[in-house]
Amino acid sequence: MTNPAIRTLDLTAGFNNQQVNTLVPRASIDVDIALESVRPLIADVAERGVDAVVEVTIARDGVDPNPLRVTQAEIDAAVAALEPELRRAIEESIARVRKVSQANLPADTTVELAADARVHQRWQPVDSVGLYVPGGKAVYPSSVIMNVVPAQVAKVPRLAIASPAQKDFAGRPHPTVLATAGLLGVTEIYSMGGPAAVAAFAYGLLKIDMAPVQLVTGPGNIYVTAAKRALRGRIGIDSEAGTTEILVLADASADPRLIAYDLVSQAEHDEAAASVLVTDSAGLGAAVAAVLPELIAATHHSARVATALAGQQSAIVVTANWEDAIRFTNEYATEHLEIHSTDDRGTLAQISNAGAIFLGKYSPVSLGDYMAGSSHVLPTGQQAKFGSGLGVHSFLRVQQIIDYGREGLAPIAALVDGFAKAEGLPAHGEAITARFA
Repeated sequence: MTNPAIRTLDLTAGFNNQQVNTLVPRASIDVDIALESVRPLIADVAERGVDAVVEVTIARDGVDPNPLRVTQAEIDAAVAALEPELRRAIEESIARVRKVSQANLPADTTVELAADARVHQRWQPVDSVGLYVPGGKAVYPSSVIMNVVPAQVAKVPRLAIASPAQKDFAGRPHPTVLATAGLLGVTEIYSMGGPAAVAAFAYGLLKIDMAPVQLVTGPGNIYVTAAKRALRGRIGIDSEAGTTEILVLADASADPRLIAYDLVSQAEHDEAAASVLVTDSAGLGAAVAAVLPELIAATHHSARVATALAGQQSAIVVTANWEDAIRFTNEYATEHLEIHSTDDRGTLAQISNAGAIFLGKYSPVSLGDYMAGSSHVLPTGQQAKFGSGLGVHSFLRVQQIIDYGREGLAPIAALVDGFAKAEGLPAHGEAITARFA
């Protein structure tokens, strides 16, 4: 008997929440180890700038990225060469993400506390953003859209894109990435990738007049994640995005073949990708497991998919009942959650932890990767328990504006004075009472 394509984990005897993420652990990727390896490079970029970025690119990727700044002529040429049907798909994706982002733009508020006493809250965009677009095992024009569009809706004044130099394209970023940026009107683009690009965003590159940015967003490999962690504080970051994850929560009514396709679709990203099915139906689990070998054999990235599905991070989990399946799902806190059940919206009401949630068999994760209008830059590695996906809010800061006049301050002046004295800070109170002396 051959080994199954994916392991089955029988939890019908029960489990506690603390076991969930050890029973189905994410792939063994240690950001702390990667952090130590990127620190010298970050220091080198801070000290030597362009020369350090170019040298590491030649050494690691075997290609010279000079000149780092992509010209407008290169961007225009990439747009002109874009295949019409792909251009139509990109433009449709842009329109959908823009529409959702605009609808999610938070509103400023004003609260009248009393006569002549107001507190305003405004949402202010950051001044500059470095948008990282990966370019390793796949080409990601979709990541250009997911990063740029919400930043534009937030009205960020300066957007800069970094994407790795491609050996197949003479050290320039992939032309589809350049074309997508061109369609969005982004003109500041750099041919650089990995932790060196994050460091360049943080410190700037004086030789080519590239100023530092205030925020860096976008997914990347473990070394990009490590660089973001190392530089957080000097720059803001969106999140420490890890390898992709999908959890399909399904009952006996679900179509096993469609679920198998969706598990394979995310395993295609990376050998460390996590593909998990959680179900209260042993029959459904067995049916999905039976379909997978056929799909793995037929798919383009067969070896990569097979490795991901056979890894510790992937499994078919069978629980005793639907309530346990939901409990497992919430504790796992996946990046992408699909719900296939007889009552998708009823199940949704019981879900608290997930990066993005896809309802029913006509809302696969692949739709969210490209054309749903939602973001595909999402929290991984249980960060959905406290974090959100990238969106228009990611590029905004809340600022409170205190707007009191004499009539608003006078009635509470003594209260503030008393409060300050109780805290042992009498000068605070004196700063209030001095206005009425």
